[in-house]
Amino acid sequence: MFSRKPSDDSTIVELLASSLRRDIAFGTLLPDQKLKLNELRTRYGGSNHSMRETLRILSTEGLVEATAQRGFRVTSATEDDVRDIAMVRCEVEKLALSRAIKLGDIAWEGRVMAAHHTLQKTEAAAETNPDDLVALEWDEACRAFSYALIDACDSPRLIDLQRKFFDQSRRFRLGQMREGRLDWAARQRRQNGLLAAVLARRAEDALTLLQEDVAAELRQ
Repeated sequence: MFSRKPSDDSTIVELLASSLRRDIAFGTLLPDQKLKLNELRTRYGGSNHSMRETLRILSTEGLVEATAQRGFRVTSATEDDVRDIAMVRCEVEKLALSRAIKLGDIAWEGRVMAAHHTLQKTEAAAETNPDDLVALEWDEACRAFSYALIDACDSPRLIDLQRKFFDQSRRFRLGQMREGRLDWAARQRRQNGLLAAVLARRAEDALTLLQEDVAAELRQ
């Protein structure tokens, strides 16, 4: 008789978490929606144990919340929630970027330029053909550029915080895209200006543009 390896369970949980993250981001699972284990297992597969572990992970990421009845629901998305995410994400990213500008080397500049190039290419595709696959590629390019900007900050904990709050804002970013509310030309101007300021080590200009970009991304 064969027993399941712990690595198999981890892989299942990772796949389940990825699927739920995607559906929360795309609005398939709505804010405040109750997440019932039996319904989730029918929809996504997995066991009670693996689904509970998945929900626990998403809870630590701020994407789902525990309820008083020992269940879970999708995290709320009120205007106050959005403002709070924007405020915290902005402060974390500004601190991380200011450190990266001071500490980053030529290799870091190259990573930022490469991530910016990829983002510009995927934004052009997303503007003309915003289907789900293109949207996912664009979202990943947004994440990669945001991470590249700060990855020279020399603070793993700061990077972890940035990733957590960036991912919490994912559903709002994709929501703007689905609803046709993104100003692509303005985004490109901010991103080009941000890249130029970072490469020239103009910290004040870079932080101003970063704040404007985060605010625009989370504007409801």
